[in-house]
Amino acid sequence: MASRDDDRFRIRPAPPKSRTGPRPQRFITQVLKQASKAGASRSGKTIGRPANTFGRGRVASTLAGQGLGANARRVIVKSRFVVLQRASPHSVAVHLRYIEREGVTRNGQRGRAYGTGTDAADLNGFQERGKAARHQFRFIVSPEDGLEIEDLKGFTRQLMRRMEIDLETRLDWVAVDHWDTDNPHTHIVLNGHTASGEHLAIAPDYMAHGMRHRASEIATEWLGPRTEAEMRQSLLREVDQQRLTSLDRALIRQAGADGIDFTKAGPQDRQRQNVLRARLQRLEGMGLAERVDAHRWTLKPGLAATLGALGEREDALHAMRRALAGQQRELVIGEAGAPVLGRIVGKGLADALHDRGYLVVDGIDGRAHYLKLPAGADLGELPIGGIVEARTAGQPRAVDRAILAASKDGIYTTAGHAAQLKRVGERDPQATVEIHVRRLEALRRAGIVERVGDGVWKIPGDLQAQAQRHDAGKAPGQAIELRSHLSLDQQVRSLGATWLDRQLLDEGKALAPQGFGTQVCEAMQQRVDFLAGQGLAERRGQRIVLARNLLATLRDRELASVGKQLQAQTGRSFHPLKDGQQASGIYRQSIQLASGRYAMLEDGMGFSLVPWKPVIEQRLGQQIAATVRGGGVSWEIGRQRGLGR
Repeated sequence: MASRDDDRFRIRPAPPKSRTGPRPQRFITQVLKQASKAGASRSGKTIGRPANTFGRGRVASTLAGQGLGANARRVIVKSRFVVLQRASPHSVAVHLRYIEREGVTRNGQRGRAYGTGTDAADLNGFQERGKAARHQFRFIVSPEDGLEIEDLKGFTRQLMRRMEIDLETRLDWVAVDHWDTDNPHTHIVLNGHTASGEHLAIAPDYMAHGMRHRASEIATEWLGPRTEAEMRQSLLREVDQQRLTSLDRALIRQAGADGIDFTKAGPQDRQRQNVLRARLQRLEGMGLAERVDAHRWTLKPGLAATLGALGEREDALHAMRRALAGQQRELVIGEAGAPVLGRIVGKGLADALHDRGYLVVDGIDGRAHYLKLPAGADLGELPIGGIVEARTAGQPRAVDRAILAASKDGIYTTAGHAAQLKRVGERDPQATVEIHVRRLEALRRAGIVERVGDGVWKIPGDLQAQAQRHDAGKAPGQAIELRSHLSLDQQVRSLGATWLDRQLLDEGKALAPQGFGTQVCEAMQQRVDFLAGQGLAERRGQRIVLARNLLATLRDRELASVGKQLQAQTGRSFHPLKDGQQASGIYRQSIQLASGRYAMLEDGMGFSLVPWKPVIEQRLGQQIAATVRGGGVSWEIGRQRGLGR
């Protein structure tokens, strides 16, 4: 038969064209990554490619665990490589504070770092030694039978000694044991330099497998191999769990193009196959697997991701129940929409390896909320019992709508807004105006509004849209703001302007008649009695009359009292600031008051207390200036004006 032109046609795909954006991964890279996630064997001839020759420990990674059988004790090791130049300047100190936080020991006390030969490691010295390092390693070591290992410190020290032999250098490390979960575990921080001062490079295979095998060897030596009963019980515990388990990983590896076929299993695997069948039945009930016939199953796409999300939800619910300590609340996890305002009743790390924290907030809406903190948020600055507000970045703000409503022909004036508030019967017009001025100052620094004079701003017609874009870009995700570091009981008898006072001015309109909302209402009544004793409130039957400019009066009284105390301590004169007045001097320290956080500026002859902003924290000990306007502040740093952002 004569040949045809179309028979000679051959498709030869070319490489993908260059595009903007992140470079796509090669197909083989994606395959190897997914194989690693599924639990494939370490690199080497077993997967058809040469072993990785980078870093220390590559030989030890092939030898570690060779004597371990199926009955060896299991240990989970999570690792993270941190490039210090890319991390925030205080990332190491923040991480060490995280792992040394309160409530992690067996008796609920603060954690304490230890090292090779000490139970009280010098963290300042550890940080100083690590300053010259390019990177740092962070590990979480969690033995499956951690509850049976009485001496986690000894276990960790033995593991680090074996790592020193494998990596052929002394290691500079500190560790903290945590007993605040169902599985005791240890956080290890390792500086990225060798004993001779060189950069410490650890082979990827050792990070992925060698360290885990060494830990498994030690656990097996200490506790002995697992018995058949222990292995069976361990697998049976995983059958009903709503999270990703080793059984699920085994099913994913076993699944072929046509699903999972149990007819190919040998009789020696019958017991394990029965457990896998039981897990598949549980997954079928969850809608994540489907039975084809008596011996064949198919898994739903995205099984691992779905089970991972379910596991995170279970962890969140467990953290909420523990924090609420028996108090009945509706539990809310990750619900976007209206802002969340309430009391912190619990906090911790949702992702301990990457320092991502969470809060459990008992809301004024009568519900309890689980909030994931943005990356870099410091749990130490969010005290238990403090009041926080959380909102999704980019959501419309009521204060922006109020600014537009109070503007006339694109001009906002504090005098006009105050007069408008008085006409509608606002209890404390000055306090309300101060809130709007603080927002306007933030928008001015972002270049959205323009201040044309004292108490006068030029407002664009699309203020809300520009403000939303600014908020979304500034803090993507959930934005958390501390409204008061004081508990309700402390606020009741505080001399300064508290969050409770703002609720009194608002007449508690947002408070739910149950849960924390009820507790706030009771505290408000006690606060009224305290204010009455200070001559700032009066009960007239069922009606409560508050003093004019209540918040400003309380704030001024607290500043005068604190200023007097500091004056006695420092021997320098205290200079109170009036609205529109400028202060300049060396930033000495910040002071947390009931009315907020304040910076102490010394000018050589005396000092002033100025509302603090995060931007000035990097200027400690330097000359700066500030102008107070309407309860807010504009900072001037160095010779440039308006950099207080």
